[in-house]
Amino acid sequence: MTKQKDIELLRVTALRGPNIWTYRPVIEAWVDIGELEEFPSNLIPGFYERLTGWLPTLVEHRCGIGERGGFLKRLREGTWAGHILEHVVLELQNLAGMPTGFGKARETPQRGIYKVAFRTREEQVGRAALAAARDLVMAAVEDRPYDLDATLNVLRDMVDRRCLGPSTAHIVAAAAERRIPFVRLNEGNLVQLGYGARQRRIWTAETDQTSAIAESVSSDKDLTKSLLHSCGIPVPEGRIVENPDDAWEAAQDIGLPVAVKPTDANHGRGVSLDLRERADIETAYRLADQQGSGVMVEQYISGNEHRLLVVGRNVVAAARGEIATVTGDGQSSVSELIDRQLNQDPRRGAGEEFPLNVIMLEDEPEIRLELERQGLTGSAVPQDGQKVLIQRNGNVSIDVTDLVHPEVAAAASLAARVIGLDIAGVDLVAEDISRPLAEQRGAIIEVNAGPGLLMHLKPAGGQPRPVGEAIVNNLFANGESGRIPVVGVCGTGGTTLVARLIAWLFQISGKHAGLACSAGLFFNGKQISKENCATWEAGQRLLINRSVEAAVFENGNRMILAEGLAYDRCQVGVVTDLGGHEELAEFFISGPDQVYNVARTQVDVVLPDGVAVLNAADARLVDMAALCDGKVIFYAMEAQLDVLASHRAAGERVVFLRDGVIVLAEGQVETALLPLSALKPAKAAQPESVLAAVAAGWALGIAPELITGALRTFDSNPKKTNY
Repeated sequence: MTKQKDIELLRVTALRGPNIWTYRPVIEAWVDIGELEEFPSNLIPGFYERLTGWLPTLVEHRCGIGERGGFLKRLREGTWAGHILEHVVLELQNLAGMPTGFGKARETPQRGIYKVAFRTREEQVGRAALAAARDLVMAAVEDRPYDLDATLNVLRDMVDRRCLGPSTAHIVAAAAERRIPFVRLNEGNLVQLGYGARQRRIWTAETDQTSAIAESVSSDKDLTKSLLHSCGIPVPEGRIVENPDDAWEAAQDIGLPVAVKPTDANHGRGVSLDLRERADIETAYRLADQQGSGVMVEQYISGNEHRLLVVGRNVVAAARGEIATVTGDGQSSVSELIDRQLNQDPRRGAGEEFPLNVIMLEDEPEIRLELERQGLTGSAVPQDGQKVLIQRNGNVSIDVTDLVHPEVAAAASLAARVIGLDIAGVDLVAEDISRPLAEQRGAIIEVNAGPGLLMHLKPAGGQPRPVGEAIVNNLFANGESGRIPVVGVCGTGGTTLVARLIAWLFQISGKHAGLACSAGLFFNGKQISKENCATWEAGQRLLINRSVEAAVFENGNRMILAEGLAYDRCQVGVVTDLGGHEELAEFFISGPDQVYNVARTQVDVVLPDGVAVLNAADARLVDMAALCDGKVIFYAMEAQLDVLASHRAAGERVVFLRDGVIVLAEGQVETALLPLSALKPAKAAQPESVLAAVAAGWALGIAPELITGALRTFDSNPKKTNY
């Protein structure tokens, strides 16, 4: 049967961890390009023009040529549909607001079938972009229309709904800069930084250090003011009121002008400022009552609104508000002026990535009240040159971090500590943030939990601030990585026994260990599952468990090919052999040399201060040592191997058998552990597995005496040793 000029997606797999392509998650697609194998891009009339007409930004793709326009050069010279698909799916993700750059396309031994891998930050968006890329390329091949705008709208909506928000993503990026791993725990912004017992959790600008009591206190504006006042922090005078009449009475007692606000609302909702007339105060009361569970009347503090971000004990960013106004032209209504003079500002938008919000009168009762006080409505037409006040607050977006007076910073930091928040947005009003509050009758008006970060990351004016870095540094002391010892074991020869022995070594050394292997899932010596748990999902269960102080993973070659590793990097990576290619034929693996490219993944992810443990009896594994960022320990049954001798001569470590005794050697210094005959028969029957586990224990810094004790007490029956 003749194949058609078509691109068929045969198999689409999400590799959620390090894999044969890269350290990061990718989507791998097996693609059949059919008769397009005979038609590279330069042999399809008009293809280049159609594709670049839709996607002119492909000029930025450097491709293997390594220069701007590199991919377009390949496209003109002639390249195949699998390679083109790779670049188009990357560009669709970029245009949808989810930047990414890694992609590869490789031929398989089967004619017309390619493996295409590309980086994606969110699996479902990546899958949708792949399907769209296939359709777009085929439209260019067949010279038919394609609605790119509709596709991008769908993808952008998915990015908005499914990807981490910009604030959370910024914190995660700051963690990545410090090589702190992360795990997304839900479809929202709950993220784990670090692994196991050393993890911390964030939910945008809240952390696992954010007290629920402090959050409740901060949402009670009256209680917040009372606590701040008792600690000598300047706050506006005010009280909770019960009804509009009480609000007017309170305003008279406090002294006009006043502010009216909900006791527990935030983001400026229901807040009315600079009120002087009874009718305005009563209207403001009703507005505030709709937005919260209580209403407060307080002294109006004149000046500019400011937001200071406190992380730990430090003010790490500060932003100033600006009043929003429009100027009449004698012809346009207030609503039209807002759309033209304010909402057209590129800094305004509906998404979280915009520092300023779009102003919609129908959704802004506070603004309608402000207009009423000026005798206007949204449909009113101001006179030519007439300035109309639209919004007093809600526009805090001008960076002033470098201007904050030390006394002001100290007051904001104290306010956060009084409430009990590790991260706080402290709102204050002052004429000049560079002067002490006492000199200008400035005051702190609110302390907020879970403060927004975007105004500091992407200010409407001034310098962006590295607030994500400040949050990560507050969670992890200098030098901390959030990592627990992680050991990965790859191969086919006795890897389950190797993994179980290493977990037992951890337990003997006093650590609560987790183990995910083909014999099951174990937490601290307790078997949780008896199913095959040498899987990505089971591995994730280890990493998110707060009681796990060390983790061991058995990683089969099939798992690496089909799922990727469960962790990003490891302290120790063990590779026992390059066998098993017969079981991997469906992945186009036909021999040990191709298994090498799979198993090397385990060595590629060893940390710079980590160790690869390799079987010196296999010359290909010896060659793999050059790929390791850290040290290497070789193990072998034969003490006289040249590889061991040369490694020892370089002062490095090896493990071997001599006269039936397990020996550790570093350079010329040797430590004899115990004879194999002292082990229980099940272990003695798999001496190479024992040597691999011993080498891993040594790599982890476990003392030889403890290794000996663990070997003597380990039993192949997990009911007796718990592993």
